[in-house]
Amino acid sequence: MLSFSLLQRLYNMMGNRTQVTHFLLLGLTDDPSLQLPLFITFLLIYIITLVGNMGMILLILMDARLHTPMYFFLGHLSLADLFYSSAVTPKVMAGFLVGDKVISYNECAAQMFFFVAFGSVDNYLLASMAYDRYVAACKPLYYATTMTTSVCTWLIIGSYIIGFVNASIHIGDTFQLYFCGSNTVHHFFCDIPAVMVLSCSDRQVSELVLVSIVSFHMVFAFIVIWISYAFIFVTILKMRSTAGHHKAVSTCASHFTAVSIFYGTALFMYVQPNSSHSMDTDKIASVFYTMVIPMLNPLVYSLRNKEVKSAFKKVVLEAKSLLL
Repeated sequence: MLSFSLLQRLYNMMGNRTQVTHFLLLGLTDDPSLQLPLFITFLLIYIITLVGNMGMILLILMDARLHTPMYFFLGHLSLADLFYSSAVTPKVMAGFLVGDKVISYNECAAQMFFFVAFGSVDNYLLASMAYDRYVAACKPLYYATTMTTSVCTWLIIGSYIIGFVNASIHIGDTFQLYFCGSNTVHHFFCDIPAVMVLSCSDRQVSELVLVSIVSFHMVFAFIVIWISYAFIFVTILKMRSTAGHHKAVSTCASHFTAVSIFYGTALFMYVQPNSSHSMDTDKIASVFYTMVIPMLNPLVYSLRNKEVKSAFKKVVLEAKSLLL
């Protein structure tokens, strides 16, 4: 009788451990009056993101003056931002417009994969661009021989390889866990911590892997950027020429602004004490780094860069001449 009772209890436990086949995204808010305004807001943000990043890529391809290492990196940054935002924003807008907040297990994994992959690519592209700015400001005479086509190509390829390998590790780490209880994700997209917390498995090792890998990639790229700008700052201080000083600052201003926005948000998310963390605050910060940053990058580089503005004016004038 005892063995039969034990077997029955085990059977009941296994029956309750049904594998989750889909997740329910809670989104930003359940207030019906905010659904349409938020949909319109995010639609405008997404349109600006698409137009801005695709426009930047086309502008770099069309204008020979922008066929330089700096714009080679910028074109790929725009491409990464395009996919980075597209991994999250359309699903969020569908939730606002038609209330579709259900995401399948496989769709959740795919969304997480592309978000992590292109976020990691962004991280390393910004580090590569910092190195490019260091060579341009500190070793201008050796710039052409240092930042060769092959060097730039390998930096780009390396960024993509690291990004996709990093995403594969995180997806494997997260979805090897067993999901058998609640399927409600307290977020507006499949962010790794928000999904991982739903697992029935012991996730201590998985969380340690997550924190270790994220910390390594963020800190490594940030150190490269910090060292590059430290050398740039020292070089600027040593300059006696006002024109040289202004040129060095102008070549780094756009990139420094983009870096400040990207890592400033990351620091806000991960460095604040646990006592001050709240899900609503994290959601607002997530909106910023998933949707707003990809929109801001092309604006930052176009508004603060004379070469980009000149190339844009040239394209507009050529388009007008063709229409007339």
